[in-house]
Amino acid sequence: MTLLKIILIALGATFSIFGYLIYFKKKYNLINDFEANHKAGRKTESYARKVGLIELLLGIAMLLVGFYLIIATRGT
Repeated sequence: MTLLKIILIALGATFSIFGYLIYFKKKYNLINDFEANHKAGRKTESYARKVGLIELLLGIAMLLVGFYLIIATRGT
């Protein structure tokens, strides 16, 4: 169970950081092959913002679940 908590918090932090960088700082180069697809017209900036928002929200959710598990299973 401890390993699950560590993995959840680590993944949550990673997803949150990448989501923040993509969504707020507009570092679209973190999305695999986005620059080439954007120049070719296959991907738009709104696609990149959606990817960043999804990563940010998933990261926050994983962090919350990880911290909840730490608090909820503290006594056992």
